[in-house]
Amino acid sequence: MENGKFYIMLIDDNTDDNYFHEREIKKAAINAVVIPKTSGEEALEYFKSKNEKNNPNPHLIFLDIHMPKMNGWEFLEEYSQLDAPFREHLIVVMLSTLNDIESINRAKSWSFVVDYAIKPLTKQKLEEIKDKYIKL
Repeated sequence: MENGKFYIMLIDDNTDDNYFHEREIKKAAINAVVIPKTSGEEALEYFKSKNEKNNPNPHLIFLDIHMPKMNGWEFLEEYSQLDAPFREHLIVVMLSTLNDIESINRAKSWSFVVDYAIKPLTKQKLEEIKDKYIKL
């Protein structure tokens, strides 16, 4: 944790989903600072300007698959090119409205993608993720 805080980044082009998911994170008693981003490009810019803008490192990313311009898969391609030490302690959970086995298997092919969740995120799913992956 950075400065004693846990950071979660939401990457989803749907601002209503980001708002809802942020509320669910709070209901699940995950004491976190949420960093909402509405595109993969915006998230990558955040990471690339991290040092000059003193942006905190997120510990967990919830990444929507279906977004315009840069979808979740394209984001992962770009993200995988970032410095390994930066990505070392960061985990990604893919989000989709589809329970698609092909997408689930594709998500599992990335070492830093730890889970695949069906939208919307629920308090129960968030608690499962917290118990499995978040060490506060």
